[in-house]
Amino acid sequence: MANTRALLTCGIAAGPFYVGLSLIQVFIREGFDVTRHPLSFLSIGELGWIQIANFLITGLLLILCAVGIRRALNGGKASTWGPLLLAVYGVSLMAAGMFVADPAFGFPPGTPEGPPAAISTHGILHFVAGGIGFMALIAACFVFARRFAASGDRGWTAYSIATGVVFFGAFGGIASGAGGAAANLIFGLAVLLTWSWLSALSARLRSTVAG
Repeated sequence: MANTRALLTCGIAAGPFYVGLSLIQVFIREGFDVTRHPLSFLSIGELGWIQIANFLITGLLLILCAVGIRRALNGGKASTWGPLLLAVYGVSLMAAGMFVADPAFGFPPGTPEGPPAAISTHGILHFVAGGIGFMALIAACFVFARRFAASGDRGWTAYSIATGVVFFGAFGGIASGAGGAAANLIFGLAVLLTWSWLSALSARLRSTVAG
């Protein structure tokens, strides 16, 4: 089962890789304001290739992890839909990297304030990919919560439900146009929570696979 452990290690690494590389860019990209701009805006501009690569690599790591989770669960609740939903999220990350968001809200520097006057096809596809991926991730939280509840693991049941609820609320606030610094920061914290959950889930399942 060594290959399975390696696949699950991809899931452990995916979150720190994505968050770490994004945070580095937050500090080095001129004009980027985390209270006004989503992390996907880092794909725009001269250095946008860094975040595009981040999306592609992280998405691939998550897809590989989903294969590992499928093997580790080996039947029972969540063994089909859990890995499938996480794989959908991985594909959505890769799609979000291939279809870049439109410049807006003053980023990159020189871009007019406010939303774009017209949304391009790749801009629409970027947000569609993100929406599908986020909903798949939220659903995965509840699918795994059901498995942990069936096994009597109250801690992981609560952790999974809380992650799904918090991320659903944060995503709903952004999607509804609530905007604002507070909503953006809350969404950013929710993203950190979901990546932490994914890494912890991968580590937990990896511990059940013989080395």
